[in-house]
Amino acid sequence: MIQRELQCPARSFFVFGPRQTGKSTWLLSLNLPNAWLINLLHNDTYYRYLRDPGQFRREAEHKIKEGTQWIILDEVQRIPALLNEVHALLESSSVRFILSGSSARKLKRGGANLLGGRALLRYLHPFTVRELGTAFDLETALQWGTLPPLLGLEPADRRDTLKAYVEIYLREEIQLEGLVRNVGGFTRFMDLVGAYCGEIINISALSREAALPARTVQSYFEVLEDTLIALRLPAWTKSPLKRLVSHPKFYLFDNGVTCSLSHRLSGQLDVVFRGRLFEQFFVQETRRRIDYAQANASLYYWRTNNGAEVDLLIELNSILVLAIEFKSHSQISSADLSGLRSFRKDNPGVPCLVVCTAPEPYQLDFAQVLPWSQYLEHLDRLFGV
Repeated sequence: MIQRELQCPARSFFVFGPRQTGKSTWLLSLNLPNAWLINLLHNDTYYRYLRDPGQFRREAEHKIKEGTQWIILDEVQRIPALLNEVHALLESSSVRFILSGSSARKLKRGGANLLGGRALLRYLHPFTVRELGTAFDLETALQWGTLPPLLGLEPADRRDTLKAYVEIYLREEIQLEGLVRNVGGFTRFMDLVGAYCGEIINISALSREAALPARTVQSYFEVLEDTLIALRLPAWTKSPLKRLVSHPKFYLFDNGVTCSLSHRLSGQLDVVFRGRLFEQFFVQETRRRIDYAQANASLYYWRTNNGAEVDLLIELNSILVLAIEFKSHSQISSADLSGLRSFRKDNPGVPCLVVCTAPEPYQLDFAQVLPWSQYLEHLDRLFGV
């Protein structure tokens, strides 16, 4: 079994992640002493506690008397009322909880008891480059992603698995969970989403293409973000000298899901789309490293009204520490620095990187060109890993 980077805290915590990222497997791998695991995907357990949330507390109190030290509630978002019982147990005992789920939306939007800071917040992502180690292959990751169920599968089986994920989870299960009401409109929206990876979100254009009100399109983006299917990358707007774009960018959480939605699981990727997938993968990989390192870091992109753009800015402890362009080719020229050059005029002290597929690092004018593997090593040093 692949060792995951997510570490188990010593106190109670929530752990969220999209479906099929391996949360249940990770929970079982912890081998916690005197632990009681409740999986709310099991119908008999789900309906027992749905009818009477207090029954969970009564059973838990009995378990605690018998020496239970950890209680694990898997898919806790299915019964938000259980968090009131968890809160009471945290107040009355020394038991610790792991509360896992694939969506915080029902908890947030339903006003659920989020335990008032008594539980930490953690995230589990698809496999990282470090987790896969020698099994990692860039071309495979760009087109197929790194969801755990795909590991070791043949291309035909990978394709079927990703299609099932898109059809059953992204379309049907999100609707069944009551997160969207207009399943037809949500389906049209999802048919367009894959084509927008790494793009600035244009709600008006998407609403026209999907034949949906702009407010509905906005709410669907919120659903994807709350279910951790999408990352919303805000624009950096703190510039006294230039007029900057303020709309966010949008990335899906896994490249394989993006390619499935875009019907690009067969044949070779074209150069333009491959470049966007390269950018998406390493933006998400950066996000994963921040989460697992528990770094006090934020991500942004930068774009002027005249079209000059930098793919990623990293702010660490409230200070801009890196400006990054992602290029999916190995030959970098001065033309590839145009966005960074414009950014540098206002921010001369921020180091600039071009992350690409070059075999070795080198300096090009004011920017450092790094192979993608060395960029990830640079992140580890930056975040103190």
